[in-house]
Amino acid sequence: MTTRILAAGDHFVLNRLLIDAVEREVPAGVEFTEMTLPWPLTPFGPVAEVDEASGTEEQLIESLRGVEICITQMAPLTEKILQACPDLKLFCISRGGPVNANLEAATRHGVAVTSAPGRNAAATAEHTLGMMLAAIRRIPQTNADLSAGTWRGDYYTYDNVGPELEGSTIGLVGYGAIGSRVARMLKGFGAEVLVHDPYVTADLLAGNAEMVGLDELLSRSLVVSLHARVTPETTKMIGAAQIAAMPAGSIIINCARGALLDYDALCDALDSGHLFGAAFDVFPEEPIPAGSRLLTTRNIVMTPHLAGASKQTAAKAATIVAGDVGRYLRGEPLAHCANPEALRPANR
Repeated sequence: MTTRILAAGDHFVLNRLLIDAVEREVPAGVEFTEMTLPWPLTPFGPVAEVDEASGTEEQLIESLRGVEICITQMAPLTEKILQACPDLKLFCISRGGPVNANLEAATRHGVAVTSAPGRNAAATAEHTLGMMLAAIRRIPQTNADLSAGTWRGDYYTYDNVGPELEGSTIGLVGYGAIGSRVARMLKGFGAEVLVHDPYVTADLLAGNAEMVGLDELLSRSLVVSLHARVTPETTKMIGAAQIAAMPAGSIIINCARGALLDYDALCDALDSGHLFGAAFDVFPEEPIPAGSRLLTTRNIVMTPHLAGASKQTAAKAATIVAGDVGRYLRGEPLAHCANPEALRPANR
């Protein structure tokens, strides 16, 4: 019996990566159809009741006819799609979390949803370190001046130069797959690393960092880098009061989620000179709207939500979801299922 699989890739996690990974995992008995979603050439956004998705419900409904398994990164999984696609049983999302799936509806319809946690941990950690160095050493600003034909000697004045990572105290808010990698990298630079993460015990730091409360981390750290998940408790966890508690001349890095930080308070602190700089890969609204203060406030380094973008990330994403496709077809427990209750006999 042949299992039909839809590869709904995009211009980052390519269909050929997804298909090749599944074929390595399941060498026979599968048949593929393909569609290519427009992300990242077209930004993701809400689709019906789910967020951060690419493509339309109508496109997915048409492509999923007779399909049992969908492997994707950005395709939406909504109530409307689930109602129209009764053959669908497994929806594999090659992202760190299944944000583009309606998990409650998927469970009711007996569709298991998997994700690919840790796929971009190395890439994001490396990008975070690059953003730290770019903000501390004014790399984008000096490059822009030189490209415009201006040699700015005043960047070498004492008040304009930044600190070194060696010997500096760096605070990491969050110590998961990304934060722990950043800590190890920083130790190689000779930095002192502090960590605040209520879900991690001190014994897990393996000598790479010191566990402290958030208030202590903010007051001691020359650089604060955010690596937490967004929850009601962490939304805007770094606001005006927290920024004011940081040492004068310090720096904030956010390559996690825009909701963690009050960007208006951040811009105020940069305008006043309290902060030396900041670097962001994520924003409260993406793309950044015209008129945003982030576009005019000085000493901000920005990249367009691509910290996790590497060839290895795309390959790892495909390999992780392919692993769960293989487990599903062999009748084994799924490794990264977000709604295991969907697999109960009553839902299948």
